[in-house]
Amino acid sequence: MKRPVGLVIAVLSLCGTVVSLMQTLVIPLLPELPTLLGTTADNASWLVTITLLTSAVATPILSKVADMVGKRLVMAIALGVLIVGSVVCALSGSLGGVMVGRALQGFAPALIPVGISIMRDELPKERVGAAVALMSATLGIGAAAGLPLGGVIASALDWHSLFWVSAGMGAVMLAAVLLVVPESAVRSPGRFDLVGAVLLSVALTSLLLAVSKGAAWGWTSRATLLCLAVAVLAFAAAAPWELRVGNPLVDLRTSARRPVLLTNVASLLAGFAMYANLLVGTQELQLPEATGVGFGLSPTAAGLAMLPGGLVMVLLAPVSAAVTRRHGARATLVVGSLVMAGGYAVRALLTGQLWQLVAGTTIISIGTAIAFAAMPILVMRFVPITETAAANGLNTLVRSIGTSTSSAVVAAVLTAGTVTAAGLAVPTPAAFAAVSWIAAAAAVLAALLATALPGREVTEVPLPARDRAEEVVVRGEVVAPDGHPVRLAVVTVLTLRGERTDWARTDHTGRWSAVLPGQGRHLVVCSADGWSPRSGVLDLRTDRPQRIVLCDRRELVGVVRHDGIAVADALVTLTSPAGETAEHARTDPQGRYALPLPPLGGYVLTVLPPGSDVAHATDVVVTPQRRTVDLDLPVA
Repeated sequence: MKRPVGLVIAVLSLCGTVVSLMQTLVIPLLPELPTLLGTTADNASWLVTITLLTSAVATPILSKVADMVGKRLVMAIALGVLIVGSVVCALSGSLGGVMVGRALQGFAPALIPVGISIMRDELPKERVGAAVALMSATLGIGAAAGLPLGGVIASALDWHSLFWVSAGMGAVMLAAVLLVVPESAVRSPGRFDLVGAVLLSVALTSLLLAVSKGAAWGWTSRATLLCLAVAVLAFAAAAPWELRVGNPLVDLRTSARRPVLLTNVASLLAGFAMYANLLVGTQELQLPEATGVGFGLSPTAAGLAMLPGGLVMVLLAPVSAAVTRRHGARATLVVGSLVMAGGYAVRALLTGQLWQLVAGTTIISIGTAIAFAAMPILVMRFVPITETAAANGLNTLVRSIGTSTSSAVVAAVLTAGTVTAAGLAVPTPAAFAAVSWIAAAAAVLAALLATALPGREVTEVPLPARDRAEEVVVRGEVVAPDGHPVRLAVVTVLTLRGERTDWARTDHTGRWSAVLPGQGRHLVVCSADGWSPRSGVLDLRTDRPQRIVLCDRRELVGVVRHDGIAVADALVTLTSPAGETAEHARTDPQGRYALPLPPLGGYVLTVLPPGSDVAHATDVVVTPQRRTVDLDLPVA
């Protein structure tokens, strides 16, 4: 049964709102939690840290699983874990119990990249941009609304009610997802990368522990340095594994492509800038007026003062989508980042009145809404369609690393510039201004990186039009003439009009899958390192896997002769100008040799006849084409 498009968008966007609400509902309660749970303030801070850690680990894993087994299924699982975690928190009266519940709640943020990927799969192409912008914006209103809502609920009811509310909202959204959201047919089955998941989990946990706890532990303390060392070692072990495994948890080759890499780095900087607004704004609003830097608002009133920024993010969703349609996602990211920087300039220069602070935070929220709406669009246009959830999950993870780094930097800057006022150690106006300028610089740098992205004519890869045809997933394999699989071959599928529909990279078994608007004849181009490319028109169908055979190896070939007679068993080597051996082979009885082509450039080709101490060398230039170099050895 076909679901109304507007209803699907509403349900997915509300899921994002619930996730952000869950993360901020507990913030007004943090000052009271040490007393309520009978623990220290440092221990109570783990209730925020543990959610950050589990979110960082769960987001890339669940996003990858969503691409493999089904996106709606993974959304339902994440919402189910959120409900269980909320109930555990609501029933617990100890620090340990609430920490377990908060850890389970950390699975919920994986809903966001998976939901965005569902929008790409299920919506008409003209609705995708606005829907993604709306879902990105609801994160802002959820975060802004969570502060006053959490304060009201905690004041009027028991603190456990916060978690019962979270469980109730999760249950409603779970029912809505199961009833309204269709299960996507776009899947990329394969073997789950368990080793990569373990290595990446260790690396991310160690890195985020060091970043989030470094200020409390001391940046040069043994615990912080140990966490950083473990993170470096785990990342160092994960990188070669992810490059070698057939179906990696994080496709480093795709992630290293300039458009994807620049988008992710810009996302990290934008996440840094966005979170500084929330951290500094709430502090300035709640510090006593007697300190000279605060406005003395209660947590609930401070949340209400931040609410206009969240509301304007939702209202601007159609605007950011219109900018993307007219000028491209790159321009949207540039504009959003520059607006964020302008908002921080307002924050740094105008600080005397409450309305000035609210105006600055609202401008920053406007820029955040515009910039965040562009990032998923950019990511999805540069990755295979079968990997959109995983790619968005990585983008979300990178953005969360930016927010964690922002928290550490803001804490360090504000702590370094404190004075005693009204009996309290409070940051100076100069320290607050320094944070604003740092965040503005991060936003400007994000805009500069965005300008280096390919232009609109490259990024506008057609999105699926559900009103034209149902999407299908076709599969195939790439093999050598002897039937052995060709790993890491790139298969690009185009329409007969030359429009690219999707692309894929083969795994260690040579298999690939691509998403097409429908079955039928397509132009398929296949290329792989060491092989001449092959292209042709294929009839791609779901029930007929296509085998592509690469016939011609890219080789340096030739014949070695001496005085016109073929030299057998001669050693032929190809070395770089730096002296490193690139390739080597021995001639056959007819004097023939074949060397796989190394990276392009100049080399030295050397021949050592059997039983001889005299070698002969010549300069050769390796080009992408197969080369023939015959060698006639001089007469002694």
